[in-house]
Amino acid sequence: MSPARISAWKRAKHRVAHSIKLRMVLLFLLLAAAMTFVFFTGAQRAFSMGWREAARPLLMDYVDQLTRECTAGGPTPSVERARAIIGRLPLTVTITGPQINWSSHPDQPPPDWLRDKPGAGTSWRRDDADSGPDWQGILQRTTADGHVLTFGINGQAFERKPRMIGVALAALLVLTLLAWMYVRHLLKPLDAIGEGARRFGKGDFSQPIPERCIHGPDELGELATTINTMGQDIHQMLEAKRALLLAISHELRSPLTRARLNAELLPETADVNPQRDALMRDLQEMASLISDLLESERLAGNHTALQRAPTDLPALARQVIDELRTRHPAAAKVAVHAPGDMPAASVDASRVRLLLRNLVDNALRHGADAAQPPSVTLSSDAGTVTLEVRDHGPGVPEEQLAHLAQAFYRPDSARTRAAGGVGLGLYLCRLVAQAHGGSFAVRNAQPGLAVTVTLPPA
Repeated sequence: MSPARISAWKRAKHRVAHSIKLRMVLLFLLLAAAMTFVFFTGAQRAFSMGWREAARPLLMDYVDQLTRECTAGGPTPSVERARAIIGRLPLTVTITGPQINWSSHPDQPPPDWLRDKPGAGTSWRRDDADSGPDWQGILQRTTADGHVLTFGINGQAFERKPRMIGVALAALLVLTLLAWMYVRHLLKPLDAIGEGARRFGKGDFSQPIPERCIHGPDELGELATTINTMGQDIHQMLEAKRALLLAISHELRSPLTRARLNAELLPETADVNPQRDALMRDLQEMASLISDLLESERLAGNHTALQRAPTDLPALARQVIDELRTRHPAAAKVAVHAPGDMPAASVDASRVRLLLRNLVDNALRHGADAAQPPSVTLSSDAGTVTLEVRDHGPGVPEEQLAHLAQAFYRPDSARTRAAGGVGLGLYLCRLVAQAHGGSFAVRNAQPGLAVTVTLPPA
């Protein structure tokens, strides 16, 4: 078999394995073929078992009548009378004997019961019919002068025309098409159910599964109703979690502000300053965490408002790097690569600043000890801005890349207090990119990790 046929066979096998509609149509065809086979086999078997009692006496009387017509009541058969019989009936007549040897259809092979059987030409009497072969006792007659008349069916008269095969194939194709259309209509709600389930999986609960799928009184209608109910329950749980996070974040801001104020009022002495500075860092980290939580909930909402304005992204990136020097001395080595004539981009500067801060901070925490410092690369093409931040650290296992931009996810290598945060940085970056209608991608740059953000024009 050629490679093209093997490939086509694999594609067809794959489609059948992944389509319940095709499998149902094939099942319908197999069932129809099986029922047809069983019906005809059973009818044939019933006829073969019951013909002796019903049809055989009638057939023998009819053959006796034909024999009398051929012989006209005399001992010798007449060829002319035999020709008259085959002229009006779809039969074959063969006469063998001492005077006449004639066959009406010499081009047709003899029947199976006469082919290659010794003694086929011996005479048979009606009284001997029950003790010999069935067809030989029925279809052969011997005249008084020793001639044997053998009657048979003219197969040429019953040959089906070639166009009947085409008609049968066309009928089969029509039945298959009707079955496919019915199965397609029957399982059409599955497409809408699948689309609804995918929307729920992406967090979009605004559009439930259509009512036309629910009103059906079958199992698919029940499935659509169940999935819609499940989507509403999940939406309510997510909204409750979001409300709880917002409430906690707002409530924590006031005590944190008071704690920071009290820490700043502590006396500045050599014994107190180390504890005071450590407390201020912890309070600042908690304040940043609360700000990130609030910002993530704002960006994750369905009605995120962006304050777009023309922004010089290379200058903004350098400002963010300068701000990070207080926390990461290695930030001074971070290089910004951008074309000198890069136009201003229409973005929300505060959100993009948050994105750059988190990406560069993440690169410094995981790639500060590498041989090369992290880098920020900016480019613009037809209004679309591409931003990439890369470090040269150990990278992340491939199986964890898809989870890095999820909320509160941290790979095992970042679960230390010194290197890891709480898992909101890359999640916020993805939300900022999506809020601008862009994309967010993470890949292993070998060495290090590269995060690419694409922001389309407004």
